[in-house]
Amino acid sequence: MDGENVRPINPTPSDIPSPTPVPAPGTLVVDTSRADRVGEFRGVAGPYWSLRPVGGGVEWEVEPRHVRPAVLIEQLRARTARLNARSRGEVL
Repeated sequence: MDGENVRPINPTPSDIPSPTPVPAPGTLVVDTSRADRVGEFRGVAGPYWSLRPVGGGVEWEVEPRHVRPAVLIEQLRARTARLNARSRGEVL
């Protein structure tokens, strides 16, 4: 064993991964475990985060480690898709 995979017995703060900060409700985020699906953050449910489709619909839960903030183009696409569905009468 050459020591490259040895971890310290008492980890320092830099060895411990920092928790993902909880976004504000309504923030658009991306669920990377579901093909980069964009969702609106709804809240924390135990160890999971609750997300909901931007145009409304059934919420789903995801582990926070699979969530990242939506970049501007992803936010625009999600909002445009909602507005288009609304104009077709599919969403209130």
